[in-house]
Amino acid sequence: MSKLNAASIRGYISHRMQGNVGPATINRELCTLSAALNYARREWEWEVPNPVHGRKLREPEGRVRWLTREEADSLVVIAHQEANAPHLPDFIRLALNTGCRKGELPGLEWDRVDFVQNLIHLEGRHTKTGKRRSLPLNQEARRAVAGRKDFCAEFWPDSPWVFAHKTGARILDVKRAFTTACARVGIADFRIHDLRHTCAAWLVSSGVPLAEVRDVLGHTTVAMTERYAHLAPENLRAAVAALDGLKSRFGHGTQAREENVIA
Repeated sequence: MSKLNAASIRGYISHRMQGNVGPATINRELCTLSAALNYARREWEWEVPNPVHGRKLREPEGRVRWLTREEADSLVVIAHQEANAPHLPDFIRLALNTGCRKGELPGLEWDRVDFVQNLIHLEGRHTKTGKRRSLPLNQEARRAVAGRKDFCAEFWPDSPWVFAHKTGARILDVKRAFTTACARVGIADFRIHDLRHTCAAWLVSSGVPLAEVRDVLGHTTVAMTERYAHLAPENLRAAVAALDGLKSRFGHGTQAREENVIA
């Protein structure tokens, strides 16, 4: 361990990149190594260097794939035709209208659904960030949850799971049925997690501030939400329009030239 140096880290990075490992994965590995070295230095008083400190590869922007309203409606219609997955339409609708992560919905229990306040409660153990948050249910999301309630009442009223089979057992994954539905409607390169991207895209496109979108999605910082900022061009249009009100010493000449061009 005492022989670790900058060259060791560069060599490791080069080796991993030759194996077609992405920058994000390499950064996570380096972060783990750095944390282990810092722990050894702090808790065990090891005299070891930490050549990882300050080294981070540039990562590409995260993937943003989202559906139009028309595509989403078509997907839900097709999902209703999946006889072996009666839960799929409600799953899609709830994901689109709450921005929940893929892993947050299959584990949703009825005692965390508040029909009075129209909220879904997520404790720290249910979220990726480990932080508690509550998600408001709009009308479409409430209808989706109510649909699951009717299903459970008919087949297994005592099931604790919102997304349950007719036996009352928890539905662990919807990937196969979801992929089939996407293929049937002609939606390519679309994953379950992209339902979350779609929710964010719709919110930003509707003019919802990024800070509020961050809170809905449960991002730790608004920087994570900024990947969707380009979907709100109207906000930028209003911003640059303010420049029209600024007088420039070249303003009159520019205006005259523009008028000549138009003429």
